[in-house]
Amino acid sequence: MHPFDEDRPQPQDPDTPEGNVKRALRKVFDPEIGLNVVELGLIRDIKLAEDPAVIEMMMTTPFCPYAGWLVQQVKQQAEQTVQEKVFRVNVMPDVWSPEFMEDPGLLTGWN
Repeated sequence: MHPFDEDRPQPQDPDTPEGNVKRALRKVFDPEIGLNVVELGLIRDIKLAEDPAVIEMMMTTPFCPYAGWLVQQVKQQAEQTVQEKVFRVNVMPDVWSPEFMEDPGLLTGWN
């Protein structure tokens, strides 16, 4: 199965406002890896009770060339999903590891 295949089965997100945002963020794909930001484990937290709402996110590498684009796509997808909210995306300094992924086996054969 090609990694950009959006029809790939996805885990069921909870039927909550946060789960709806998470489901929408599955449409944001890392252009180098070809997996979405949720599968990769880049979305660490979604806080809708804050004003503005906050999405805590990490990048796969400290100097990700697509960081700005990914942040903008995450913010846009979240705001389209919860239209009455403004979102802020905080990029965490944490170091990403495949262990954060929903299914680390998806990276098999990736280089």
